[in-house]
Amino acid sequence: MVAHLAVPRPFPGASSPTQFVRLGVPPRVSADPLPMSMDEARRRGWDELDIVFVTGDAYVDHPSFAMAILGRVLEANGFRVGILSQPDWKTCEPWRMFGRPRLFFAISAGNMDSMINHYTANRKVRNDDAYSPGGRIGLRPDRATLAYCQRAREAYKGVPVIAGGVEASLRRLAHYDYWSDTVRRSILLDSKADLVAYGMGESAIVEIARRLQSGQTLADLRDMRGIAYALGAAESDNLRTQCGSDGTFVFLPSCEEVKSDKLKFAQATRRIHLETNPYNAKTLVQFHDRQAVVCTPPPLPESQSSMDFFYDLPYTREAHPVYKEPIPAFQVIKDSVVIMRGCFGGCTYCSITTHQGRIIQSRSRQSIVREVQQIGARAESKGIVSDLGGPTANMYAMRCQRPEIEAICRRLSCVHPVVCPLLGTDHGPLLEVMRETRKQEGIRKVFVASGVRMDLARLSPEYMRELTAHHVGGHLKVAQEHSDPATLSIMKRPASETFRDFDRQFRDQSQKAGKEQYLIPYFISAHPGSDMKAMIDLAVFLKRNGYKPEQVQDFIPAPFDIAACMYHTGLDPMTLKPVYVATGLRDRKAQRALMQFFKPDNYFAVRRALVEAGRADLIGEGCDCLISATPPAAAIDNRRRRAAQEARSADHVHSRQRTPGRGYRPNRPTSGRRFRMRGGG
Repeated sequence: MVAHLAVPRPFPGASSPTQFVRLGVPPRVSADPLPMSMDEARRRGWDELDIVFVTGDAYVDHPSFAMAILGRVLEANGFRVGILSQPDWKTCEPWRMFGRPRLFFAISAGNMDSMINHYTANRKVRNDDAYSPGGRIGLRPDRATLAYCQRAREAYKGVPVIAGGVEASLRRLAHYDYWSDTVRRSILLDSKADLVAYGMGESAIVEIARRLQSGQTLADLRDMRGIAYALGAAESDNLRTQCGSDGTFVFLPSCEEVKSDKLKFAQATRRIHLETNPYNAKTLVQFHDRQAVVCTPPPLPESQSSMDFFYDLPYTREAHPVYKEPIPAFQVIKDSVVIMRGCFGGCTYCSITTHQGRIIQSRSRQSIVREVQQIGARAESKGIVSDLGGPTANMYAMRCQRPEIEAICRRLSCVHPVVCPLLGTDHGPLLEVMRETRKQEGIRKVFVASGVRMDLARLSPEYMRELTAHHVGGHLKVAQEHSDPATLSIMKRPASETFRDFDRQFRDQSQKAGKEQYLIPYFISAHPGSDMKAMIDLAVFLKRNGYKPEQVQDFIPAPFDIAACMYHTGLDPMTLKPVYVATGLRDRKAQRALMQFFKPDNYFAVRRALVEAGRADLIGEGCDCLISATPPAAAIDNRRRRAAQEARSADHVHSRQRTPGRGYRPNRPTSGRRFRMRGGG
């Protein structure tokens, strides 16, 4: 075996996360938020910290924020943690604020990939940042993990740097980066991090802290699940020649191969996603020139007792007192309750399965009720739980009913193309949670705002009755995403018939409950597979069903997603068949306009798209016509206004950009003399 290359623990007899956090042990957790300065740390009696957690988000002590739940779990296990939130990355001085951490720096870009946080699907800078105070932009850098890791290295040489969070998870191997339109190498190599802990990291970060504290080295941690690390050239050469013959390791096409060959990129993506079941996944190895990046199998699912431990810790459920402005993301979720994590849907455009895992991990009913009681007891509470859910609203406590099959299954979705007959789809445990939470003292209403999985919900009439009668506030958002069968199949989404059946049941049950309630379906424009014909059919579907979506989700290829591979390669990585991709800005804008065909601003874009697609039959006054033959006055006015703005902003006279420091400068000493020589005053 290669030196310092440990084989990850197999599933049978593997170390369980519950060994690191045990219920029944009084947690050593303060009622105050974790310190954001050394003065706050000293008030706790700490003269040094074990871990400095660096994050691109504002610090909110709520379990929906990564730095809060990870920091509190570390604190409960006896470690001293400080939060370095949105530091100035232009200097390493903020990284020295707490002094040298005794164990390591924990680095996270935040709850979102920093590039998705910063830029729209059209690569324009967003106007706000929901995870920053006041929604201000510019408080974190592009590719924040890289900058934060490098500053940590600069601040204190020799201190281990552990990267995690969504950004690091999705970029742990060579990946397509939409914003540079290139294949970038593993974030490990660009950031110079010692390890990447991918996925939800509570047990991983505790295990890292415990083992480093016991005197183990970073190389000793290579037997952990859910981590990625880079080998030096000599170790990589040994790995190439000595390992893999026993099937323990899967060698992916190299970074250089996936950069130059789109077929290789698609093949690598397929292999990566087939190794996501923690019960049968193998260690992945990808060479970057002479260096090997090693990615161990995904972490095992958290037990219910561990989930309860994580969420039962005494969070303040408030932003840190240092902030004087509201944090928009927190305002949305502050009265929400997470009941589970993970998703077995396997949607190709979604990163939830990749990051949280496809095996559902649920809290106990008692733990959920305790959190609801805390919300009801708060003085400022209005008695409303804004959301009872998680990645989905109704996968709570659902799992494969045949563990021996689950242990060998490589299916990427348990519900597509059809719901697996081995999947337990009983909504009974969830119904008990819904009923008990809404009868707690101080609670007036418990809403369900997470996405309801329609193909599962329609299998349970009882769930539909409870949902419509007690947990919907007039409108329920659902992710239909498209109407075209081929595009829905590529997305791994249910067919339109599922949506229509769910809509019928929802209306019937709402009527029986004496309520007027409606569905608000979400749709995605420009997803791989969606050509202009498919988008026109979607627009007709919207017209026929009376939907006028005010918000449209433009497809953004997130690193690591199967749909991102399709966008980059034009191939479905699972079948290697060609897939249509709308890559041009004009096509993407036209698809978006078709979804909002009813807006005057979009009239001319929709008309052009219909004519070019040979669907002029949809222009006129017929019942299926999307736009009238005569442009509305508002559309003409808007076009004139845009043309006038473009004319005013155009520089027709002084179009040449002068180089700073050169050319005519009116205030320099010789400017007056030159002016007089030319016949001036």
